Amino acid sequence: MTKILQRNLYREVADRIGDLIEHGELLPGERISEKQLCDRFGVSRTPLREALKVLATEGLIELLPNRGARVVRLTLKNVKDTYDLMAALEGLSGELACQYISDAEIAAIRQLHDTMLEHYRNRDLIPYFQVNRQIHESILAASNNDVLQEMYSNLSQRIKRVRYSKKMTERYWSQAVKDHENMMAALDKRDSQLLGQILRDHLCNKIEVATLAGVIDTEDDKSVANS
Repeated sequence: MTKILQRNLYREVADRIGDLIEHGELLPGERISEKQLCDRFGVSRTPLREALKVLATEGLIELLPNRGARVVRLTLKNVKDTYDLMAALEGLSGELACQYISDAEIAAIRQLHDTMLEHYRNRDLIPYFQVNRQIHESILAASNNDVLQEMYSNLSQRIKRVRYSKKMTERYWSQAVKDHENMMAALDKRDSQLLGQILRDHLCNKIEVATLAGVIDTEDDKSVANS
């Protein structure tokens, strides 16, 4: 029983550190203070270090030999490569969802979509992102493919701070909402090819948004590695 509780503890610590990274409290390239995090979370260094190992495998931090850990800097190439793969998985999820989704599931996604539009009209960015994420996760769940969902979740953790960055141009935001309108129309028709293509194209402008928000490091990969 003790070992199970210990495992749950370091996973909880990992999730909380991930939230700090996503919300910009821990910045790209920033060194991680073990003492500060231990004090903040009320844990010892053992579960904290286990959590850092987990986050390293998930691509959120990098472990430095004899120098602790720091938040990973996301380079343009790394993000582009990840988006290419995520777009393929998300497109496939849309195609599969059209085969398996029920009327009740479509109605639930439609309700989320209407809520998202309300947040868009009110310019409530954070709740907009929260509902937006639920829509994508609901389509993924409707794909009825556990392996696809697991792979997508692992990739999404790596660039969550990019995809849901807190700065967004008006041009991108309006286009994103238009994409979601088209997604709903394709889902209503269960048009697998159309929904798959819309989902593949949906990520294309996020790199610009993340760069504006200072999330992506635009330096050369080699210079970043030597910093």
